[in-house]
Amino acid sequence: MEEQLKILETFENPNKERAYTIEHIAPEFTSLCPKTGQPDFATINLEYIPNELCVELKSYKIYLNSYRNDGMFFEAVTNKILDDLVSVCMPRYMHLTAEFNVRGGISSII
Repeated sequence: MEEQLKILETFENPNKERAYTIEHIAPEFTSLCPKTGQPDFATINLEYIPNELCVELKSYKIYLNSYRNDGMFFEAVTNKILDDLVSVCMPRYMHLTAEFNVRGGISSII
């Protein structure tokens, strides 16, 4: 199986002079538990105030989907996504929340 590349594309912020908020909600995020290999499901909430660049949504969707076969703990994958987004967008502000579904009677919000 061919490995998906984790590429995030951007476009120029059309209103650079204004500090406005963008929120993207991705309710179908999936990665794998590194211990069991079982799938983990989450809703990824991205909120940011762009500076020069905005994240392009199709590339963001493909980027998130690329984690489907990656075994990563909740904390690691959430912080990796945030780090990648900050590095390509260089926003004024960015906040990412991952709400993982219940597994073993416990839900996690990172």
